[in-house]
Amino acid sequence: MEASPLYPDYLPFNLPVGNDITIAGVRSGTGPPLLLLHGFPQTHLIWHRVAPPLLDSFTLIIPDLRGYGSSSKPAATNPDHHSLYSKSTMAGDMVALMQELNYQKFYICGHDRGARVAHKLCIDYPEKVIKCILLDICPTKSMFLAARHPFAQLYWHWFFLAQAAPFPEDVITASPAAFARKTLVAQESYDEVAYKAYAAQFEDRATVHAMCEDYRAAAKEDMEEQIADEEAGRKIQCPLRVLWGKEAVVEKLFDARAEWRKVCVEGALDEEGSFAVEGGHFIPEERPGDVLRCILDFFR
Repeated sequence: MEASPLYPDYLPFNLPVGNDITIAGVRSGTGPPLLLLHGFPQTHLIWHRVAPPLLDSFTLIIPDLRGYGSSSKPAATNPDHHSLYSKSTMAGDMVALMQELNYQKFYICGHDRGARVAHKLCIDYPEKVIKCILLDICPTKSMFLAARHPFAQLYWHWFFLAQAAPFPEDVITASPAAFARKTLVAQESYDEVAYKAYAAQFEDRATVHAMCEDYRAAAKEDMEEQIADEEAGRKIQCPLRVLWGKEAVVEKLFDARAEWRKVCVEGALDEEGSFAVEGGHFIPEERPGDVLRCILDFFR
């Protein structure tokens, strides 16, 4: 992939992580490795306001998740199985990527889908994670089990995208601009270059299919995995901090600290440092200063 003008002088990469999958992104900086993971319907570009002040403190690895941006987008081969996009599979991609770059332990900050990948990475690879920050999510299982009004109305896309193929793919690709406007709320917060890149993903059938598979996996494989982790007593062991938007769903409908406390070993959650920030869901672009301060304070 080519570097975006939002990341001048960053080194692009497109590296194999196994099973014919390549993960694309950019990297730069000096210091301990920090993996930054984006969410839906975005790409690595979400970090363009957070990254520059971190370059003297961390080596930043900023990938596109499997299915997004310039990374591989494998098509589902079985309509009843979505493990190609389970968070355990996507977490494995990130571990393989970091190993390819010769990083055995690292910090992680993830937003939205990237935060869900980071959550599973903390569970499956506890030896890899130094500390973790998650932005504007509660655990997938907790949120699905709260699927009543108004959650189902506010998070309508969870249930739409998880419908069987090809229905959501057909609807989105028939009107990609309208779908971009509907899902990319707080449009005044986006850089023009970033918004165009996000919106363009809805014009690409392979990317739209991958996004839908991401959400289909959430409703099936990710739920199954979180139930299995809970039954086996597998919890987040590394120090964890969470931030969420005051105007977003987590603040309105959940007790975020309580939900994360359930899936962490005792003392892992930094409760005092976990709080709601001004603004909505897209924290890295709406409130980059808050994310930056959190990273510099917590990842020390």
